[in-house]
Amino acid sequence: MALSGFVDFFQKGKTFKPKKKFEPGTLRYSLHTQAQASLSSGINLRAAVLLPPGEDLNDWIAVHVVDFFNRINLIYGTISDYCSEASCPTMSGGPKFEYLWADGNKYKKPTKLPAPQYISLLMEWAEGQINNESLFPVSTDIPFPKTFVSQCKKILTRLFRVFVHVYIHHFDRLVAIGAEAHVNTCYKHFYYFIRQFDLIGDRELEPLQEMTAHICKDPPIDYTSSPSRSNHR
Repeated sequence: MALSGFVDFFQKGKTFKPKKKFEPGTLRYSLHTQAQASLSSGINLRAAVLLPPGEDLNDWIAVHVVDFFNRINLIYGTISDYCSEASCPTMSGGPKFEYLWADGNKYKKPTKLPAPQYISLLMEWAEGQINNESLFPVSTDIPFPKTFVSQCKKILTRLFRVFVHVYIHHFDRLVAIGAEAHVNTCYKHFYYFIRQFDLIGDRELEPLQEMTAHICKDPPIDYTSSPSRSNHR
């Protein structure tokens, strides 16, 4: 599938929550546009996630966290009518994996919830994190907090669970609407990014381990020559 078609797919369609956008003229908008251009050009997805020379790693992570939030938001929106408390009484990824919700506020202890309720709370929580200017500063004059990367790891780990649920419980719906190739490309982009910057632990990735091995077969990149692990702000 052409990556340009993938980008087109994620610029339209039903979203589960409102999309988060970058303000034109800002550094993040520029990085976002640069990342989108790489995808549209058909570049190897492994190469597309590499930190551009001279750019700040935290800015690059921030842009991708927002982009992945938007895309996963759209992916779930395409199947949300088929994910109900009756069909999905637990937030699971098959019989071996079940996720409990805790947010430190209303749900102080890990709580079993139906999948649609869990995902709704997850998206609201992630949106709140992204809109928190003390965590995602809107100006380059304001430094990222020391907790930025660890909090992004938490956001991405939780967003990954939406992939798990959709792939394992609703893949037939993706096939029915012709979206499986688009979702696979989004997943590969997400997977290469979180692996490149070590943002999700191996244990969390286990539910989709076999599928990942099957679809993530792009030619490898020489990471030793990449500046991707430097340039922290």
